[in-house]
Amino acid sequence: MNRTMRNILAIVVGIILGSGVNMGIIMLSSSIIPPPEGVDVTSMESLKSAMHLFEPKHFVFPFLAHATGTLAGAAAAGLIAATHKMKFALGIGAFFLIGGIANVFMLPSPAWFTVVDLAGAYIPMGWLGGKLAMRK
Repeated sequence: MNRTMRNILAIVVGIILGSGVNMGIIMLSSSIIPPPEGVDVTSMESLKSAMHLFEPKHFVFPFLAHATGTLAGAAAAGLIAATHKMKFALGIGAFFLIGGIANVFMLPSPAWFTVVDLAGAYIPMGWLGGKLAMRK
């Protein structure tokens, strides 16, 4: 496979794997830390109207999902990329950061979580994924 095709594959696999890991953790989260009484976590409107009921413990799994999904996607992209492994890993981190920023506008969360999530879950995990990929 030529380098261009490998690099394109790195992006596609990084996004798909990262998204899958993220979604898997999010889906698992409510069975480990139940949401507040009466909140339907599958409905954006229910989440928006009940966000004031959420405690810090309810934000653990969303952060873990964002960080772990980004890490997995970035590491995969870095491993697959034929060239510029760190740049591809950081690109996956930037892609998920854009998604995180969009999520802040769609589903407002407490300021402390927004800062921790946007500052800690995306670019740092993209960098770590790139470092892991470059160890190979």
